[in-house]
Amino acid sequence: MAAIELEGVTKRYGDVTAVRDLDLTVEEGEVFGFLGPNGAGKSTTINMLLDFVRPTSGTVRVLSRDAQAESVAVRRRTGVLPEGYDVYERLTGRQHVEFAMRSKELDGDADAVLERVGIADAADRRAGGYSKGMRQRLVLGMALVGEPEILILDEPSSGLDPAGAKEMREIVRDEAERGTTVFFSSHVLGQVESVCDRVGIMREGELVAEDSIEGLREAVGGEEQLVVTVDAASEADLEGVRALDGVSSAATDGGTVTVSCESDAKTKVIGALEDAGVTVKDFSTEEASLEDLFLTYAGGDGADAESGDVTGTEVAE
Repeated sequence: MAAIELEGVTKRYGDVTAVRDLDLTVEEGEVFGFLGPNGAGKSTTINMLLDFVRPTSGTVRVLSRDAQAESVAVRRRTGVLPEGYDVYERLTGRQHVEFAMRSKELDGDADAVLERVGIADAADRRAGGYSKGMRQRLVLGMALVGEPEILILDEPSSGLDPAGAKEMREIVRDEAERGTTVFFSSHVLGQVESVCDRVGIMREGELVAEDSIEGLREAVGGEEQLVVTVDAASEADLEGVRALDGVSSAATDGGTVTVSCESDAKTKVIGALEDAGVTVKDFSTEEASLEDLFLTYAGGDGADAESGDVTGTEVAE
């Protein structure tokens, strides 16, 4: 059964089309990663799920309900960690969670929620004194109130240190095991790759890819990266490698040769290096990372190739 359904959804702001003819289905219990470079339409899509903005055309359904006509009912069953949300500085952590409970007309144990996100020891401190990471944990705790059926996380790792990011991943996995549908938008590609069942990639308002990470790898040709440790190699030694069918690129730093190739070309690569007089000491293969796939589908705009993060603020969204 579908938890999220968008059919033919378009959103225009004057002459700017933020989302164009979007069809997207996320099944119940799925962890779905929603990616795209700056201005791709991700934030607009999330805002339409929550009825914060309304589509110019098309239909949006969440938990089998019309996201516009039944928006209050949808939000009661949805937990949201919005990007850029800040806390009320004069309220304590416990008061924030209690506020979230009242807004959903629920009873519960605020301290248990704060314990779950790792800030129970700061329950009675005013949130204005929290670090950025603690604030992010607090807002996540508010999103988890009431055991929501859908959890929408927009940049959930913002401000978290590595330990906090790891705890975030564990919470997402726990929610998925509980049967929660998680809609996970992030610029930190490693986070998405480690927790998501499927991903969708937006570009210029359109969904350009939607599949499991393995499916995306196969769709772009199933290339692998072959890393060969050698005694010494020069650019001239790579001429035979680059001429091979199934090889898209090859580079060397002298002691290592790195080749992007199809799986069945790896043996030929080793043979071509040896034919060039290069002594092969060892080799290993790596599948294309989510970062590589993202750059292939999204064109690389706004991506930091070293960190795998996509940076900046979305526009026209």
